[in-house]
Amino acid sequence: MKRIGLFLLQLAVCIPMLAQDDPVVMKIAGVPVTRSEFEYNYNKNNSENVIDKKDLEEYVQLFINYKLKVKAAEDAKMDTASSFRDEFRTYRDQQIRPMLVPQGAEEAEVRGYYDGMLKQLNGHDLRLPAHIFLRVPQKSTAEEQAVKKARIDSIYQALQSGSDFAELAKTCSEDPQSAQRGGELTWFGPGQLVPEFEKVMYDLKKGETSAPFLSTVGYHIVKLVDQKQLEPYEELKPQIQRFLESRGMGERLAQKATDSIAAARGLTPEQLLDAETERLCAQDMELKYLVQEYHDGLLLYEISKTRIWDPAASDTAALERYFKENKKKYAWDTPHYRGMVYYAQNKADVKKVKKLLKGVDEADWTKTVRDAFNKDSITVRMEQPRLYAKGEHAVVDSLVHKVREGKTRVRKGYPYAAIIGRKLKKGPQEWTDISSQVVTDYQAECDRTFVEGLRRKYEVEVYPEVLNTVNKH
Repeated sequence: MKRIGLFLLQLAVCIPMLAQDDPVVMKIAGVPVTRSEFEYNYNKNNSENVIDKKDLEEYVQLFINYKLKVKAAEDAKMDTASSFRDEFRTYRDQQIRPMLVPQGAEEAEVRGYYDGMLKQLNGHDLRLPAHIFLRVPQKSTAEEQAVKKARIDSIYQALQSGSDFAELAKTCSEDPQSAQRGGELTWFGPGQLVPEFEKVMYDLKKGETSAPFLSTVGYHIVKLVDQKQLEPYEELKPQIQRFLESRGMGERLAQKATDSIAAARGLTPEQLLDAETERLCAQDMELKYLVQEYHDGLLLYEISKTRIWDPAASDTAALERYFKENKKKYAWDTPHYRGMVYYAQNKADVKKVKKLLKGVDEADWTKTVRDAFNKDSITVRMEQPRLYAKGEHAVVDSLVHKVREGKTRVRKGYPYAAIIGRKLKKGPQEWTDISSQVVTDYQAECDRTFVEGLRRKYEVEVYPEVLNTVNKH
């Protein structure tokens, strides 16, 4: 545990010696932040794709808050948890392992696949067949097989009389995928098809059509659409590469390289990746900060979740108190409706539903109605209870706000639309009326309080003269 914790700390900081051309822009809890590290984060969070860009002064404060939370997470030993170590190593390995693949290994893999194709062809060309197919299951009776034989013979007679192969394939073939393409399959070489089909295909000349024949899967009539030699390697290389990549070539080569190098050095794969991470991070600043960014990001998420988000979201008393203290900011310009829209097959059920739900908690509405009305068949359909603004739902607009267009919005087979709930004129009455918004706002308030505590706990030093040189050296 001590060794892993020390490694992660070294990896997270990864500062061998502060070079004179990479001065310190700030210290957070005694830990120096170099200009290059700050620039990496600042530029990444203010790139062209970022919508909410921050100026330097504003970003400095956000960066300090970020680093303070990471420091608090490290002090709480969150980086020693097995779940953290496993997730961090998974990401780290995704970055490091491909760098261990020897130069030319991917090219050799692609070339090897092409050479295998040549070997499989064994001097043959490639063939593009089309077929009309009638399936004959293995357990078919002699009578059932005779029916299929008679049908394939009649199709063949139609072809002999001048009928179009593609049209017959579309209407008669029992291979739906090729049928919609007029029976056309794809390019094949030796060993890729059932033997009976392959023999007939290679006996045909371009444009010829075979007589009906039986394979292990059913009856076929085959037409040879085209034939060609295998394209040169350079021409097929991009296609083979994409195909092999889709089959996990990169992961396979990375795993092979990792295992091979680890065995040669007498290390476990994990030990090798620890050592290679340290070596490669020392050589590549972008990689160093990318790995550190993920390390710190995981800790930021963990401490935010456990210390801020989850406690705030589950503290109903605090949420109610926060709502009451800030009720004015949730006021509305137009009335809203809090409730449920439902649809009934029978008019009498509209009143029955309202009577049934009297005094029932909103969270239990759908279950209560389902148990009472929809055991054997669905006589009442419901939408999830929620808050509706004017203009959001036609039925609510019609029944609450008296907008006529809403009256026509009913479900097929359920002609009676109704609502249950309450109209809120000036604003929400309870925090649960707008629970998601209140939770989000209260979490933000808790976050501010948490950061204020961290700023009192940890010392922060900022060096303005160095900050002024960011992106200007």
